[in-house]
Amino acid sequence: MNKRGHVLNALLLAVGLGFVLEPGVDVATARKVAQITVPIVLGALFPDVDTAFGKHRKTLHSLPVLAVVLAYPIVFDNLHFVWVGVVTHYLLDLLGSRRGIALFHPFSDKEFSLPFGVTTSSKYADLVTVIITALEIAAFWAVTTYVVSLDVDLSSATAGFGL
Repeated sequence: MNKRGHVLNALLLAVGLGFVLEPGVDVATARKVAQITVPIVLGALFPDVDTAFGKHRKTLHSLPVLAVVLAYPIVFDNLHFVWVGVVTHYLLDLLGSRRGIALFHPFSDKEFSLPFGVTTSSKYADLVTVIITALEIAAFWAVTTYVVSLDVDLSSATAGFGL
């Protein structure tokens, strides 16, 4: 996917996850969407920083990087929901594009992808992004409903800002 696709995915995902975590059409839902949008968008854009250094779709598109991003909120109790953006970036590059990513970099530069997907310049790229995003929201709903709540109380973090 291209940057536009990753941003589209992140914005739609933030709105969808906001409704999953805080169901309803009220201020609480709007607050939740506002709290998670920036971290998800930043996480969705983070892996493409490797275009400025290193090897694109290798350096920051790997499972070791994902492990660090997943561990960060647990260890330091901040950067919540950034991992959602990174995970969905990886999923878009695996499912939605033909090239794939090097999941085991720096140990191996072999790129993995699925046999379906579109080129980043395809006229179907946005449609594929929306379909994958809908599937991600459904998966997030299923996990948070039946397995473990992925909601984090961010009210203490935003209390100093009057939110």
